[in-house]
Amino acid sequence: MATDEKTEMNPVNGKPYSRRYRKLLEKRKQLPIWALKDRFLDALAKHQIVVVAAGTGSGKSTQIPQFIIEAGYASNGKKVVCVEPRRLVATAISCRVAQEMGVIIGEEVGYSVQFEDCRGPKTTLMYLTDGTLLRELLADQVLQSYGVIVLDEAHLRTLATDLLLGFLKRLIDRNSRPDLKLVIMSTQQEAKWFKDYFKGARIVQIEGSLHPVEIIHTTEPIKDYLGAAIEKVLEILTSEPTGDILVFLPGGDDIEAGSWRLTGLLKDRTDEFGPVRILPLHSMLPLELQKKIFKAAPPSIRKGGPVGRKVIMSTDIADSSLAIDGIAYVIDSGFSKQKVYNAGLHVESLLVLPISRASAYRRSGCCRRSVPGKCYRLYTKKFLDDCQQHASPEILRANLTGTVLLLKRLGISDMLHFDFINPPGVDMMASAVETLNCLGALDGDGNLTAVGELMSEFPLDPPMSKMILHSPEFKCSNEILAIISMLSVPHCFLRPREKQHDADKAKAIFSHASGDHLTLLNVYQAYKKQNGSPAWCEENFINQAAMKSADNVRSKLKSIMCKFNIKLCSTDSSSCDYDDNIRKALVAGYFMQAAKLNTSGHYMTVKYQHIVDLHPSNSLVSKPAWVIYNDFVFASRPSIRIVTDVRGEWLVDIAPHYYQISPIGHN
Repeated sequence: MATDEKTEMNPVNGKPYSRRYRKLLEKRKQLPIWALKDRFLDALAKHQIVVVAAGTGSGKSTQIPQFIIEAGYASNGKKVVCVEPRRLVATAISCRVAQEMGVIIGEEVGYSVQFEDCRGPKTTLMYLTDGTLLRELLADQVLQSYGVIVLDEAHLRTLATDLLLGFLKRLIDRNSRPDLKLVIMSTQQEAKWFKDYFKGARIVQIEGSLHPVEIIHTTEPIKDYLGAAIEKVLEILTSEPTGDILVFLPGGDDIEAGSWRLTGLLKDRTDEFGPVRILPLHSMLPLELQKKIFKAAPPSIRKGGPVGRKVIMSTDIADSSLAIDGIAYVIDSGFSKQKVYNAGLHVESLLVLPISRASAYRRSGCCRRSVPGKCYRLYTKKFLDDCQQHASPEILRANLTGTVLLLKRLGISDMLHFDFINPPGVDMMASAVETLNCLGALDGDGNLTAVGELMSEFPLDPPMSKMILHSPEFKCSNEILAIISMLSVPHCFLRPREKQHDADKAKAIFSHASGDHLTLLNVYQAYKKQNGSPAWCEENFINQAAMKSADNVRSKLKSIMCKFNIKLCSTDSSSCDYDDNIRKALVAGYFMQAAKLNTSGHYMTVKYQHIVDLHPSNSLVSKPAWVIYNDFVFASRPSIRIVTDVRGEWLVDIAPHYYQISPIGHN
């Protein structure tokens, strides 16, 4: 029997099964989803659309795609694609599935996320982000290369997922792909949404989870959720059995502050608690750092000593298909950060809001994947009862400028009657159309222009795409490419709390008197001059992972420019026009995001006349009369972030159509 096992071949790659494959197979068979494999495949054989309703820890994200592959749906050149709303999930799960299938990632199993692609000619199972599959529609609107499309975590209702749902429904309703199978994976509470949206869909319920979870609420409201979370971590380390801890906090600022405070409190207490590894997890971290959460907890430092633990401090990014082994305790602050766009004011804000009841349920499920768990909710039962049942879908609260451009490119002219699962407000669509018209992407009749078609080729916000297209006119497309790449990755400047003064001194070396965009260019050029030296990055408090990502983004954007013959050029850096040319190219994209200094010493945005301050992180040496900005930030008071000094006459000269109603005096 042992001989037979050794010689049994893996049909996926024709190689012998490994010992690791067999070990993982035994774990797979213990998942709740495994017992329903035949029921799922029977439903898929009889129906074009299947909705899988299952809770966290059921194994649906890793097992369903494998069931589909094993059933032979990846044949005749067709692939199976599993779509994830988050890039970390897509990359992590694809690697896990490759291990379970006994193949090498990038060969039979691959992934593709924004600016990163890992696949080969033998790839039959792909993990993509929803945004990546959406962009694939530009090249193939019927997605002919895919036989089965699996939409995972559809209940999170990201903007890209809702758009995909609309396009796939259109594809199926028109019978454009009768051979296509669609699997939608959701939690039990939201599955009915998708069954009602896709008439004739079949629901497959997956009951059960791996382990029980005990939920503990506070008896009184808590004002300082960050302080309470840190206290609870210390309490668990002191009094609870071994097991890793996952802390849900609203945003990166809370996470970085909490990680620093906790590190200080645990210093020199290894003998009491054992070694504790504190790991932040949020979307602004480079993927390379996010993946550290999957590493095992540190071992004991001495024989018989306390076992090591991980403490992961995370945003909602962990409230998903991420299977983080060893989590036994969840601490839930009860809040999350959400982007909310006000179409009337043309302002997008990042607000801290109470989570939904559905999100609270998913968070609690994160501590029962490996062992029985406990979820400490830093809020009362009444607080939870007062929360809304489901979070508002992103499409109802997002800036839709990029979405409308994509819809236009895909031939959707009547967007108000496109069959969204939840249609966005007319004011949101009108605001997006107005912005695209000002950028020259749409003409006066709302039709896509040649400029708009080119802009849609870049996976960027439309103002950035416009900037790239105009940069050759100002002889600085290489520099604009570097700046946009730096803006597309996490913040490059590190500022450890224990070395803030040193970090600020290092940042000052790169600061440009004209502002933050040219400061970012200085960092990128210095990084390239040093050949990406890790020692140089450490010495200058530069996030090396972010710089690697920026270099990768630049390479991908450059290839798109070359494909469409967009000239790559630079002004001589010793020329007196060098800085001005770059700033003019920035104005070509950001002319709608301009602000003028008023007599009170504050800035006023040009179009909607918001009174704002410069964000304290800016590198300007003075307060210029005019600035352009990247972000409008709401904190204690509104501020504009990532700013650059420009001249008023440039705004008129470069965008006369926008400023013709109220001309700007030359400054």
